[in-house]
Amino acid sequence: MISFKPFFEKLYLDEVSTYKLIKEHNISSSTINRLKHNKPVSTATVEKLCEVLNCDVYDILEFKPDKKN
Repeated sequence: MISFKPFFEKLYLDEVSTYKLIKEHNISSSTINRLKHNKPVSTATVEKLCEVLNCDVYDILEFKPDKKN
């Protein structure tokens, strides 16, 4: 599973609000919602977020293997 938990940690550490991403960088509110719920986003979206936050992909997402019983 892809988790966007690092994205929200990055926002917190850099003191960037989701409001700022929406208003100043044209990231849609639906994209923010998808990130909050770990839903799929395009690689173009990931690229734009990396550019806006000046970071690497691994600073905004992580892979967690599904736990199988």
